[in-house]
Amino acid sequence: MKTGIVFAGVGGQGVLTASSIIGVAALKAGVNVTMSEVHGMAQRGGIVVTEMNIGDVHSTLVGNGEADIIVGFEPVEAYRVLHKAHPGSSVVVNTEPIVPITASLGKAKYPDVNEVLDAMDGLNVYTLEATEIARELGNVITMNIVMLGALTALPDFPLGREYVIAAIKDKFPPRYHDINVRAFELGEQAIKK
Repeated sequence: MKTGIVFAGVGGQGVLTASSIIGVAALKAGVNVTMSEVHGMAQRGGIVVTEMNIGDVHSTLVGNGEADIIVGFEPVEAYRVLHKAHPGSSVVVNTEPIVPITASLGKAKYPDVNEVLDAMDGLNVYTLEATEIARELGNVITMNIVMLGALTALPDFPLGREYVIAAIKDKFPPRYHDINVRAFELGEQAIKK
């Protein structure tokens, strides 16, 4: 059995950190994991995508129609990778948009977030305001950890939360454990509502 996961977002959102935490969590659980990173202008707000297979797998890539879960750190970036989903896939979406500079300058149009979400019809879509949750927690850079809590709360996520929390603690110095575990828990709660 395998689970294909695609993480998609914008440079600076912590997509690569979040996906590497899930990779470590899989290893802690004794489960095979492969991962591939695609990052464009990541440091300049460009597209960042990570593909991961967990379980009985050998390929690092998730083929079209093979993603069981999509984790969208930004709504349009989640939409951009929907071709990877299949009917019944779960999609976790942070609803706060990051409007590209071209749209800010009026040279392009950023779509309405509700229209983007409506286009995900037929999938199991879970939305949360992860950036706002992190902001209210007092540290907006924990948004990626909020998203990991939401991911872990999905019924089709293959790893136990204890492995993800252990991987989070491995990633950050002890002084950041409490805030990151709290961010994780708030993400879980947002999905379970």
